[in-house]
Amino acid sequence: MGYVDEVYEKVVAKNPAQPEFHQAVKEFLETIRPVAERNEELYRKNALLERLCEPERQIRFRVPWVDDNGQVQVNAGYRVQFNSAIGPYKGGLRFHPSVNIGIIKFLGFEQIFKNSLTGLPIGGGKGGSDFDPKGKSDREVMAFCQSFMTELYRHIGADTDVPAGDIGVGGREIGFLFGQYKRIRDSYEGVLTGKGLSYGGSLARTEATGYGLLYFTQELLKINNIDISGKTAVVSGAGNVAIYAIQKAQQLGVKVLTCSDSTGWVYDPDGIDVAALQEIKEVNRARLTEYKKYRPNSEYHEGRGVWAVKADIALPCATQNELNLEDAKTLVANGTIAVCEGANMPTTLEATDYLKQHGVIFGPAKAANAGGVATSALEMSQNSERLSWTFEEVDAKLKQIMINIVHNIDSAAKEYGKDGDYAAGANIAGFKKVEQAMLAQGIV
Repeated sequence: MGYVDEVYEKVVAKNPAQPEFHQAVKEFLETIRPVAERNEELYRKNALLERLCEPERQIRFRVPWVDDNGQVQVNAGYRVQFNSAIGPYKGGLRFHPSVNIGIIKFLGFEQIFKNSLTGLPIGGGKGGSDFDPKGKSDREVMAFCQSFMTELYRHIGADTDVPAGDIGVGGREIGFLFGQYKRIRDSYEGVLTGKGLSYGGSLARTEATGYGLLYFTQELLKINNIDISGKTAVVSGAGNVAIYAIQKAQQLGVKVLTCSDSTGWVYDPDGIDVAALQEIKEVNRARLTEYKKYRPNSEYHEGRGVWAVKADIALPCATQNELNLEDAKTLVANGTIAVCEGANMPTTLEATDYLKQHGVIFGPAKAANAGGVATSALEMSQNSERLSWTFEEVDAKLKQIMINIVHNIDSAAKEYGKDGDYAAGANIAGFKKVEQAMLAQGIV
C-alpha cells in the first residue's frame, strides 16, 4: 500500500461518520498522488500529509439563546482552524440545520487549497452552527449571534482567524457578530469580512463569489478556444452566489435559464430576471414560487430538476453533492460543454469522474469559487490600511486573481501529465504552496 492510501485509511479510521470530510480528503489525495509519489520519502518522514489532514485546532461549543416566546434554545457552534502555514485562518461561518463537525471539516480542508490558489497570504478554516436563521425574527437572530460570538471571540482575531459569511450568514448576521466582538474585546479590527460598507466592508464583496465564478469560467473556456458570449447556462441556487453569477453571466452575453431553492426550481426561457430574483430573495426572503408573479412566461417546478434543462454551461451554486451521477449523464447527453462549481463540492466524485471522462470541461470549486475569499482577503488589506478601494479597483483585482488561478491550475496539471484535468491542477497548485511553507516551518 502506498503512502497516499495509508494516509486516507488513517483519516477514515480517525474520523468515523464524517462522509463529506472523507470525500474531500479522498478527492484531494487522489489528484496529488503524482506529487506525493515523486516526494514520498520526504513526505513520509515529515508525516506531511497526515499533518495536512489533521486540523490544527477544532472547537465545539454550546450556544444558548432566548427566542421571542421567552423559551431558551440551545445550538452547537463550531470553528475548525485547519492550517495556518501561509497565513491566518480564513473561512466562512455557515448557519444551517445540516451543519455538523464533519461538514465543517470538509469545508475547512477545501479552504486550505482554495485560499492558497488566490495567491494571498491566508490559511484555511471554517465554522458555523446548526442554527437555522430562516423564519427567525431579527431579534432572535441577534440573540443567537451575540451568544455565538461570546464564545467564538476568544479564538479569533485580525491576525489569527478571520471568519466571513457562508450559507445562512449574510450582512445582517455579520453585523450582529461584529458588534458583539467589538463590545467584548473593546477593539475595532478587521476580524470579520463581509462587513457593511459603513463599518469596514469592501465594495464588490457581495458580488465577489458569483462574479469570480464567471471570470473563471470565461477564462477557462478561453484557454479551450471557446467564447462564452452567446452561450446558455443552467444555474442552481438562488442565494448570494447564484444571484451574482447570473448577473455577471448576463453581462458577459450568457442567457441563464434556471435557478432553484430548497423547495423547487424555476425555468425562464427568456432568461432569469435578476432584479425579480433579488427582490424575492434578498428583500422579501421569500420562496421561488413568487417568481411567476414577475415573469408569467416562466415555469416553477417542485423538487429538483435544474440539470435536465439543455444548456451549454452548468453552474452548481447551491450546496454540496447536489449534482450526482444521473445528473452528470443528463448533462453529457444534453451536450453541456462545461461545469464550473460555484458552491463548495457540489458535484459528487462519481459525477465528476463521468463528466471528465466524457470531455466536459470541469472547473472545481476550490478554484472556481475562490473569488469570495479572495475579496475577503482584499477587505482585510483595506482594513489594515484603514482605506476603502472603489468598486472598480476591487473588481479589477478580483478578475485578475481569477484569471491567474485558471493559468496556474492549467500549468500544474500539465506539469504532472494531467493536461485538461483542472481538478487535479487546482489541488496540485494549491498544495505545492502550502507544502513548501509547512516544510520550511518545521514540525508544528
